Amino acid sequence: MTSAKTFPAAAPPKFASIGSPYFGIMLAVMAVVLILSNIGAAKGVAIGPIITDGGFFLFPLAYILGDVISEVYGFKVARKAIFTTFALSVFASLCYWIIIALPGFDDDFGAAKQAALEGALGPVPQIVLASLLAFLAGQTINSWILVRMKARTGEKSLWARIMGSSVAGEFVDTLIFCSIAASVIGISDVGMFVNYVLVGFVYKTGVEFLFVPLTSLVIGWIKKREPSYGAVTAATP
Repeated sequence: MTSAKTFPAAAPPKFASIGSPYFGIMLAVMAVVLILSNIGAAKGVAIGPIITDGGFFLFPLAYILGDVISEVYGFKVARKAIFTTFALSVFASLCYWIIIALPGFDDDFGAAKQAALEGALGPVPQIVLASLLAFLAGQTINSWILVRMKARTGEKSLWARIMGSSVAGEFVDTLIFCSIAASVIGISDVGMFVNYVLVGFVYKTGVEFLFVPLTSLVIGWIKKREPSYGAVTAATP
């Protein structure tokens, strides 16, 4: 009678602790990028037949940073970065509301400045809500898939982890965000909405794919300089 063939258990994925300055820098950049994206997203942008918003060129950077944090520090730290980023985004939105509500000068210049502030920052709370739900869901899925794949492949196939997690995360993010934010930026019919969703998803995913080589280099650079990388292991989320 032959015995069943056994395979060695896969080693737990390696991560780093957050004691070094690298995580703090990336978290700060992610928060700034998201806050600026929320402001820019209040403006609808039409480039020929393409419908998008004013934050389109910034937002993919937040996902790239999310990939780096997930790969180097793991799912729990990435989740902490997501919640911290959105707490700061909500705080920024509250500040905009207070600034708009404060009494201004009664002259023509003061009235013009008030109208400009209301036009630029007034829709931001709804944009923040859209981003909060979309980014929370999309980034959580993105991070979860990346870390799950890392548990299977170890340090190999980084490009596959980045690309595979990005497709799922960006689709969920784009669909949720566009569904809530479309009315704020002036999208009023189904055709424009479908255009908005498809352009957003294809663009964001395309940018992440384009930057996979650079993202991989940054991840490798941080891993080599992160003193604790490899000393921390975590169970698959």
